[in-house]
Amino acid sequence: MSSKARCFITGITGMVGSHLVDFLLENTDWEIYGLLRWRSPLDNIYHLLPRINARDRIHLIYGDLRDSLSMDSAVREAKPDFVFHLAAQSFPKTSFESPIETYDTNVEGTERLLAALRKHAPQAIIHVCASSEVFGRVPKEKLPIDEECTFHPASPYAISKVGTDLIGRYYGEAYDMTVMTTRMFTHTGPRRGDVFAESTFAKQIAMIEAGLIPAVVKTGNLDSLRTWADVRDAVRGYYMLVTINPIKGAYYNIGGSYTCSVKDMLDTLISMSPKANQISVEIDPERLRPIDADLQVPDTRKFKAVTGWEPTIPFEQTMRDLLDYWRDRIKQGGRFLTR
Repeated sequence: MSSKARCFITGITGMVGSHLVDFLLENTDWEIYGLLRWRSPLDNIYHLLPRINARDRIHLIYGDLRDSLSMDSAVREAKPDFVFHLAAQSFPKTSFESPIETYDTNVEGTERLLAALRKHAPQAIIHVCASSEVFGRVPKEKLPIDEECTFHPASPYAISKVGTDLIGRYYGEAYDMTVMTTRMFTHTGPRRGDVFAESTFAKQIAMIEAGLIPAVVKTGNLDSLRTWADVRDAVRGYYMLVTINPIKGAYYNIGGSYTCSVKDMLDTLISMSPKANQISVEIDPERLRPIDADLQVPDTRKFKAVTGWEPTIPFEQTMRDLLDYWRDRIKQGGRFLTR
């Protein structure tokens, strides 16, 4: 790749965006432009702030997917060769309370971004991140889920990601732009937001170990089946997507190789704690969704055939690294919501 290659990452301060920056700094010489809102927390890129301050390959651009003018300005500034559209209102449970914000950010925001790219960087190779949640409630006989499985979204978030997916494919087909969409299945690891099941479990266990809360882990639905991937494998896959045989309008399922229930995942985390024998589990009704996508097992052969990508980080390492991340956060002190 040219040393002058430039990439634009929306959602640079998120779990995935921050890990993608780490990967690109180590494996490319690209200039990295990251979109964030002025009020976005910087925790996930805290370790990068010296390089950001020095303008050492990382440049922050303030904007908002809900503002067309800021999208136009951001794309003009970034002048990207590669785009990773990761930003979203990404929490399914919140989308039930805030559906309009979710649709505006995820559906119309994607339209605003792609319209700006069509205008200012039509040559860019673009990754639009949809979600496995588009498939929603899938009957067992259709497992594993391939790319042609019918969409049956089970939340406003999932509905918004159907729109994200279709807009990305539309731009690829209608405007001859190299836009590819991915339906990434469950992916996690250090820096995962505490509103997501495995991260809130790890956080609660770390707080129990530190004596901050009683030895009870509060949960939502434990029966859902998930295939787990590590976020560090995911971002390597995203890099391979845009650099190995990019195909206009293509769409791919990506996911890990280890499948288990949310309960089994929780049991794994608890088993890693020295206080495992003291910890009990309690269902919290406030953590239950009105409807759940309960079978999320991907068929990833199409993506692997095109790129050669394979997940390499074992499930147990992902869970241990997530738990250690929360242990470190809590050792640093401060106060934490028990969510």
